[in-house]
Amino acid sequence: MKFRTDPARIRGSIAPVVTPFTADGAVDTESLRGLIRWQLDQGSHGISIGGSTGEPAAQTAAERIAAIRITAEEVADAVPFLPGTGSAKLDETLEITAAAREAGADAALVITPYYARPTQDGLVHWYSTVAGEFPDLPIVVYNVPSRTAVDIAPETVARLFREHDNIVGIKETTKDFEHFSRVLQLCGRDLLVWSGIELLGIPLLALGGVGFISAVANLAPATVARMYEAWEAGDHEQARELHYALHPLVDLLFVETNPAPAKWALHQQGRISSSHVREPLLPLTAAGQERVRALLEQGSALL
Repeated sequence: MKFRTDPARIRGSIAPVVTPFTADGAVDTESLRGLIRWQLDQGSHGISIGGSTGEPAAQTAAERIAAIRITAEEVADAVPFLPGTGSAKLDETLEITAAAREAGADAALVITPYYARPTQDGLVHWYSTVAGEFPDLPIVVYNVPSRTAVDIAPETVARLFREHDNIVGIKETTKDFEHFSRVLQLCGRDLLVWSGIELLGIPLLALGGVGFISAVANLAPATVARMYEAWEAGDHEQARELHYALHPLVDLLFVETNPAPAKWALHQQGRISSSHVREPLLPLTAAGQERVRALLEQGSALL
């Protein structure tokens, strides 16, 4: 947790790792350990688990906590560790966040509560409760309205940022690029903003963002890390080239519902023991497999 006291160092490509399951649906801890080691070897600048790509809503709190502990052991402070700890229930969110803090997480990524569609005042109360419970743990708001049916307004982000010293950033998984801009304009550059939309990572850096938490890092971690590094080094042309080169692999992720395509590809590559996804998701269809194969071939130079 060496980055916990200086969350501004949590930047770059934070890989949101899938949660691998065995063929019969249990959490596959050995595959998970292997994925984390591979991500570190490939140069990812940080590790996340338990975000949307990790199927958190299909897991028990105990399973999520176990995966957080395993990941923390493998990361071992080599890079920042930013696990997703939020859920639709406040008590469960607090339980998982407490376990993440104890495991050594550098910050907690807390999704807006899904399904309930709270008001903006409800979101302020929710995040204020989490921040107040863990004053020594940096909290990153996770805005993903396509999954949660609620969009945290820029003004709400600014209010939380002003009122809580440990609310330090936001992962923006919205295609509304004005939202990114207004959040940064209202909060200033001290707010840490990561893009969760693969094709908006470079544009966000241009506005003052600090990186991306991009699912495509599950397939091409070294390339995604290099894209950030090139931008930061001032080689914007190289960063743009990598951005465009990643398009086939980004398209692959969404052939069917994420993370089924990524898991199928990782299983084909021998990185996980099974491509199993938990209900209500389904395994990649035959037509989806054909499309994914074609996109893997197009993006093969980056793998």
